[in-house]
Amino acid sequence: MSRQAVGAPLSRVDGRLKVTGQAKYAADHPTEGVVHAAIVGSTVGRGRMTGIDTRAALAHPGVLTVISHLNAPKLAYRPNPSSNNPEGGERLHVFQDDKVLFHGQPVAVVVATTPQAAQHGASLVEVRYDAEKPATDLTGTHAHDPVTYARGDADQAVQSAAVRLEMTYRTARNHHNAVEPHATIARWDGDRLTVWDKTQWVVGTQRELAAVFGLEQDAVRVISPFVGGAFGSGLRAWPHVTIAALAAREAGRPVKLVLTRKQLYAGTGHRPAYAYHLRLGSDRRGRLTAMVHDITAETSSYENFRENVLAAGQALYAMPHVRQAYRTVPLDVNTPLYMRGPGHATAAYVIESALDELAHELGIDPIELRRRNEPAKDESNGMPFSTRRLRECYTVGARAFGWDRRAPKPRSTRDGDWLIGMGMAAAAHGTLRNPAQARVLLDARGVARVEAATSDMGPGTYTSMTQVAADALGLPTSAVDFRLGDSTMPTTPAHGGSQTTASVGSAVQDGCDKLRRQAIELAVGDERSPLHGVDAGDVAVGDGRLHVKNDPARGETYQQLLARNGRTRLETLGAFTPGEPRFSTCAYGATFAEVAVDHRLGLVRVRRMLGVYDVGRIISPKLADSQAHGGMVGGIGMALLEHTVTDHRDGRIVNNNLADYLVPVNADVPDLRAIFLDGEDREADPLGVKGLGEVVHIGVAPAIANAVFHATGRRVRELPITTEALL
Repeated sequence: MSRQAVGAPLSRVDGRLKVTGQAKYAADHPTEGVVHAAIVGSTVGRGRMTGIDTRAALAHPGVLTVISHLNAPKLAYRPNPSSNNPEGGERLHVFQDDKVLFHGQPVAVVVATTPQAAQHGASLVEVRYDAEKPATDLTGTHAHDPVTYARGDADQAVQSAAVRLEMTYRTARNHHNAVEPHATIARWDGDRLTVWDKTQWVVGTQRELAAVFGLEQDAVRVISPFVGGAFGSGLRAWPHVTIAALAAREAGRPVKLVLTRKQLYAGTGHRPAYAYHLRLGSDRRGRLTAMVHDITAETSSYENFRENVLAAGQALYAMPHVRQAYRTVPLDVNTPLYMRGPGHATAAYVIESALDELAHELGIDPIELRRRNEPAKDESNGMPFSTRRLRECYTVGARAFGWDRRAPKPRSTRDGDWLIGMGMAAAAHGTLRNPAQARVLLDARGVARVEAATSDMGPGTYTSMTQVAADALGLPTSAVDFRLGDSTMPTTPAHGGSQTTASVGSAVQDGCDKLRRQAIELAVGDERSPLHGVDAGDVAVGDGRLHVKNDPARGETYQQLLARNGRTRLETLGAFTPGEPRFSTCAYGATFAEVAVDHRLGLVRVRRMLGVYDVGRIISPKLADSQAHGGMVGGIGMALLEHTVTDHRDGRIVNNNLADYLVPVNADVPDLRAIFLDGEDREADPLGVKGLGEVVHIGVAPAIANAVFHATGRRVRELPITTEALL
């Protein structure tokens, strides 16, 4: 019998393509007759364009055309509510008027025969502006009406609490900075548009382009077989995608547009900056009675971006009184977007730091304080939990990390010049599920091809879907060919929010189950089959064979079955539609960190980290470990390094490069370890998975911040934690 694929430490099925350079990313697809485009970005942060001089650019050898609002055709820009556009505003209508809404906004595009000619041509375009001073600072600016939540009387409960804490935390804007820059190749064939794009949602990009150009959806095809990291930046179609398609139509040639690293900072969103004011009350034993959350975050002036920053404050801990107000401030910046752990990571930093402050105030161990505030149900909606094993995460993590060796008093452990501290934090993330489909085809060779229009930005969708399909069909993984990233394939939701395995995986499971039953019914009804007359429920599959469960020798291969019946293939369409929720279903985790802080220089070094997770069934242990380690590395960046700096005089991002915008490198990455609790959650989805790509990131920054406090005795309420804050 073949070994079960799900749960096995399978290496990535697409790994060889990637390490040998054969995997084709957005800019790699060979396209006959392709020309190149380069964007001209605004050099002011707000105002109007009063003139554009393109004469020098057009005279440069190789330049074919320059497109701006002066000569661009009017585009349709029909409403597209399903394309992941933020709520409450309009998209950026590229080249449709003379307005400048943020620094770096595309104001023109140069099309040329080579990328070098396009780039140099872009540098020759002269734009004149009537500039105004942009508003780019989160403080002191008029905010949108807040999103609110309340239960009980939180203000009164905090005021009357035996123990009260009040503090304001701030988090910096972060940028995604994936290895692969965003790129688009666009080609028109008459009125039909084909786009090769870096995207986490080919269907969303397809819908957006159809809406912008006034086309039927099926007149647009979007292809994206590989994504070189995205962390959320590919969850919508950014203006450069429209620009590439517009340039291709105007030039009458396929156009390739690759954003520079610098342009990514103004072109593809970011985690918004936050100011988060928190008041909490508890009794003397640490039982939480109330929390009041006043949250302010940046958004753009033309769209209102919000993320789920409220969930943690509503359901992570038991308390009768909660009030929340979440305000977004419209600024002259490009629109923020989801970044790993969106909303949840920011809220966890604040709430988990505040819990640590309360534990210190009361002299209670931070884990014990959290245990005392475990809820019996989801207090935000009254639903029971499907599974909630945070207590077990605490226990397993404390034992494996050596939490009992932690001295309770801050600044009491040293290693030479280094102050040593340990911190921990809890994390939770809702299990997202959305309707999905998958096509399954088994050919006469006994090889299955499975297709779904999902993406793979790194978590290993190719591999995990191959494992699911292999087990459902009783095939070795080498006999499964999983394909993705094409809008002509069956529809799936966006590849983000830790929903792909739950949604797409359940559709793959359904399609393979249907095909397996189809093959079994064909066999038991075939008088020439060894399985003729056997009850369908008594037939199993394995090693590419159908056989009687209690008599493995009695059976036949898929190839034999199809050949004898003159069939070239079997084909089914799998589907998954989540039902009405009956349980509160979340993934949970506890993150532990040990840091060393140089007491003279204020340098912080993470020594080791451990994450323990309740994420349901693990499809691929190797992929799960990879996700956990990646989440920890990202959390180190959020906690200690990443900070987008804006010059408020003109809205320019000062550190729009990887020399000045710091991300973790190998020297910053210590001993990382992940533990996954055995189990599954069948209330979540048919596979029993809960998604882990977000939860492994969410608790990292607060665990590090709490460890820094334990090491130094100094509480820093702003991310990233800098040397200056510790001196």
